[in-house]
Amino acid sequence: MASPTTITSPKPLPRDARALQRGLSAERSPPVTPAPQAPQKHARPDYVLVFCFMLVNLELAWLIMSPKDGDAIAAAETPVMDELSRDVNGFTELDASSLAVGLPEGLMGNSEVGHLNIGAGRVVWQDVVRIDQTIKNDELNDNEVIKNTFQAAAAGNGRLHLCGLVSHGGVHSKQTHLYALVKAAKAYGVSKVFIHFFGDGRDTDPKSGAGYMEELVETLAEIGLGQIATVVGRYYAMDRDKRWERVEIALKGMVLGDGEAAEDPVAAVKARYELGGSKDKDEFLTPIIVGGEESRIKDDDVVFFFNYRSDRVRQITQVLGGVDTSVLPDFPYPKIDRLVTMTSYKGDYPFDIAFAPQKMGNVLAEWLGKQNVEQVHIAETEKYAHVTFFFNGGVEKVFPLETRDQSQDLVPSNKAVATYDLAPEMSADGVADQVVKRLGEQKFPFVMNNFAPPDMVGHTGVYEAAIVGCATTDKAIGKILEACKKEGYILFITADHGNAEEMKFPDGKPKTSHTTNKVPFIMANAPEGWNLKQNDGVLGDVAPTILAAMGLPQPDEMTGKSLLQKDLKRNAE
Repeated sequence: MASPTTITSPKPLPRDARALQRGLSAERSPPVTPAPQAPQKHARPDYVLVFCFMLVNLELAWLIMSPKDGDAIAAAETPVMDELSRDVNGFTELDASSLAVGLPEGLMGNSEVGHLNIGAGRVVWQDVVRIDQTIKNDELNDNEVIKNTFQAAAAGNGRLHLCGLVSHGGVHSKQTHLYALVKAAKAYGVSKVFIHFFGDGRDTDPKSGAGYMEELVETLAEIGLGQIATVVGRYYAMDRDKRWERVEIALKGMVLGDGEAAEDPVAAVKARYELGGSKDKDEFLTPIIVGGEESRIKDDDVVFFFNYRSDRVRQITQVLGGVDTSVLPDFPYPKIDRLVTMTSYKGDYPFDIAFAPQKMGNVLAEWLGKQNVEQVHIAETEKYAHVTFFFNGGVEKVFPLETRDQSQDLVPSNKAVATYDLAPEMSADGVADQVVKRLGEQKFPFVMNNFAPPDMVGHTGVYEAAIVGCATTDKAIGKILEACKKEGYILFITADHGNAEEMKFPDGKPKTSHTTNKVPFIMANAPEGWNLKQNDGVLGDVAPTILAAMGLPQPDEMTGKSLLQKDLKRNAE
């Protein structure tokens, strides 16, 4: 067991302890149909608990069944998760999409939103909902940052560039936001609006971009302003793994015009589809240049990035906005008038922000520090921001007693492959080894990590590779479970959204997007007599459950509810 000096407790915890609880915010909007209620147990006094809390991204379909030929998790050999899922006392379901996590009704969850809700212990109303509401109320033009930005463009050379992901996927951006921005630009007298279209194909069908583009072209014609300037896949423009050569390809298109010249971008994209190659899809579109030199990003132009999710536009804005160009030192960056972002992409970026971050006090990581609980968060490169920035409430801050040693707790992702279907194991084994190491140190009462393969490999759409990724993740979980038993930790497993359990559409085509299915919440190696409530839990209930399991108070800011039930009599027996 980890050092008992970190938390005060009435009595020591048995070494084979296992537990957790869950809860539901009384303030959240979405009504959720409750699962069958488990028999109520009598409460018992809280004990100090040391445990490993693990985020598995995604381990969903051990619970929710989908067509067998599209369910990579059901098809994989997963004996560890299969066994854990059969424990009725330590298994329940959580809502991880839609209003339950602060997203618009019916919208699938995602990694950023999931980690925010889990770490905050409450429903975190997402930026997309705030932006949607502003547009619905016809108040976007009144936003001071948007007003000042567009007025500056109109008063300057009249040129405004709108850059971002264009699709109805809803994970990183929304086309309705782009349309509202173009209308606002027209209202403020901007004469030229150039749109740099980042192709999706991960959160949407791989070849749906041409349809989204047709809708965009028609809408721009109705508004009477705006034109597509560049088309480039998110694989290049939205890299987040420090593969700067990809970002450079996107920038060369947007700034220099390097790419395939086309008068009709829709026809050009459809022609790419017809080539039939594995890379001839929205996500991997190399730059298509529309409008020639005139539509490039030039000196004195105003640039606005409209993605509301931050992690995949940090790199491109870092260099284009002049924050740090040392990673691409030889690129001829234009001296733009300003770069403005829809939301905060990183705390120390100097850009104006249209929708500034909400301030969330006493998220789990912060509250544990105030309770003298040491903690460490572990992930591979692809998901490290999620177990730090997003889990900590969307702030670039290391809280007191939080260890963030990137030399060992940041496990390198595999850069030797272009896409993770080529190495579907990713770095799961290395992450598990580091978790086991941290558990063995007996220093941290709270250890959390993320496993990336079920999500990241699921996004490739390669079903067979996702099966390998899920099996690898299961083995990694087993390694951690054994370490928890050895070191006296309680293990909790959940997921931030769905993905790998639905990888095919009914017609057999690959499905690469997230899902709206419920996710598992698992408790293992907990004290006898502890169980998880079988009612309407959400991701925001995880943190309150953890605090209840540790015998710690729940801060007022956390409106989630604990899902833990303790049977004192059964435990005594």
